Parts: sequence; C-alpha cells; structure tokens
Amino acid sequence: MESLYLLIPVSVVLVFVIGLIFWWSLKSGQMEDLEGPAYRILMDDDSTADSVKQNSEGRK
Repeated sequence: MESLYLLIPVSVVLVFVIGLIFWWSLKSGQMEDLEGPAYRILMDDDSTADSVKQNSEGRK
C-alpha cells in the first residue's frame, strides 16, 4: 500500500511530461507531413547521384 503513495504521483508526472512532449511535437510541425518522407525515399533523384559521381571523379 505504501508503494502506491510513490507510484501514483510518479505516473501523474510521467503522463504530464509525455503530454508536454506531444504538445511540443505538434506545435513544432513534427507531424505535419507523415507521407512525404516515405515517398521521398522511393523517388529516384538523378541530380544528386550525378553530382556525387562528378565529385568522386574529380578527386581521382
């Protein structure tokens, strides 16, 4: 029973901290575009591949 005197305030504080972190992530735009990064992985960007190839050839 004495452990509840410790566990209940700790859990309330933990919920409050998690709520603050979630609120911060919403306000800072962390959850604005959920699908964009997934599509960017699939897109083939030849311009960056060409610039990397040119940089590596220039170092030889």
